[in-house]
Amino acid sequence: MRLTAFTDYSLRVLTYAGTKGNDLSTIDEIADAYGISRNHLMKVVYRLGQLGYLETIRGKTGGMRLSRDPAEINLGAVVREMEESLGLVECMQEGGHCCIDPACTLKGILNESLEAFLAVLDRYTLADLLRPRRRLKDLLAIPA
Repeated sequence: MRLTAFTDYSLRVLTYAGTKGNDLSTIDEIADAYGISRNHLMKVVYRLGQLGYLETIRGKTGGMRLSRDPAEINLGAVVREMEESLGLVECMQEGGHCCIDPACTLKGILNESLEAFLAVLDRYTLADLLRPRRRLKDLLAIPA
């Protein structure tokens, strides 16, 4: 299983915003902290705002912050909402086809492994990622 960059960046944005608490974060700050594309982050932040994970404030002094308590942001839910498809192989994708599909047991095994992967993520929240908050602040160069 490999998550898309979109989902990876989503988790990074939530981690950054959660580390800052109620203080506003900007896309530029997050892009600089992680060394990732500002353009990609704009799409990620927009989607996280649509889904209600972030509160976004426009304008010169604007930015974003979490719109929920970190303990209410389930990692499994975030991954499910951010990934376009969780099909591990072509036959598990919407419209996917394989000539041995009627006799294939691999699809079931892969689906079981995907469910196990998501079940582990379901046991954790953003609050779990933020436990080393002081260390995160240092690593992301967020002022104390």
